[in-house]
Amino acid sequence: MRRTIMTGGTRTAIATLAMTLSVFLATAMLPAAAQEATPQTDEPMKIGTIGAGDLGGTVGELFANAGHEVFFSSRHPDELKPMVERIGPNAHAGTVAEAIEFGDVILLAVPYGAMPQISDDYADDLAGKIVLDAGNPFPGRDGPMAEKALDKGAGVATREFLPQARIVRVFNSINYRTFASEAHRDGKKLAVPLAGDDEEALETAAQLVRDAGFAPVIAGGLEQGRKFDNGSDLFLQTLTADELREALQ
Repeated sequence: MRRTIMTGGTRTAIATLAMTLSVFLATAMLPAAAQEATPQTDEPMKIGTIGAGDLGGTVGELFANAGHEVFFSSRHPDELKPMVERIGPNAHAGTVAEAIEFGDVILLAVPYGAMPQISDDYADDLAGKIVLDAGNPFPGRDGPMAEKALDKGAGVATREFLPQARIVRVFNSINYRTFASEAHRDGKKLAVPLAGDDEEALETAAQLVRDAGFAPVIAGGLEQGRKFDNGSDLFLQTLTADELREALQ
């Protein structure tokens, strides 16, 4: 039997190939949101989340990966420690009150049935804050208050709960798995619709949509948010910016 003798150069080449393959496999196993770790912004913002579940955690991670500081909050902040450690130094975790105090922008991503309690507890603290309203009222889950919210438009209902906040309806119309898998995709970016009455808040929200790896499309004032509420024809639709603008007409 012939023996194959490897030279030092051959061993080095094989070792290099093995290391490259292991790095590739490790990266491929990460969620898309975790892979996008290069800062996208030159102007980092302080963002607090109310809710850090599927949507709040996913979108908040995209913000952190883009270079923003994100303070995640939940009723059980200790449970957020593994997520914060995985995301890295741009991520923090604590109580809702701490997240609101930290953030100039607040991502509101909780079941809509929690809105009355949030209004009672935090409406004053959210005065003047830009609030990204990403929750959806589902009557089967949230009860009659959800039906009333959908009748007037969820963004309008949120403004009634938080009358002094600067509400932008955004990040509600796409599934969190799509946010994770389609962020910063090649070619035309996936579009995210926005609606709001405060021009500065709208522009801030639009920039965060860009930083997260999507194309913002402003639908109009806050009442126009009903066009992409749950139950609308645009809810959960994955469209390019041109396609979304045409659908909004």
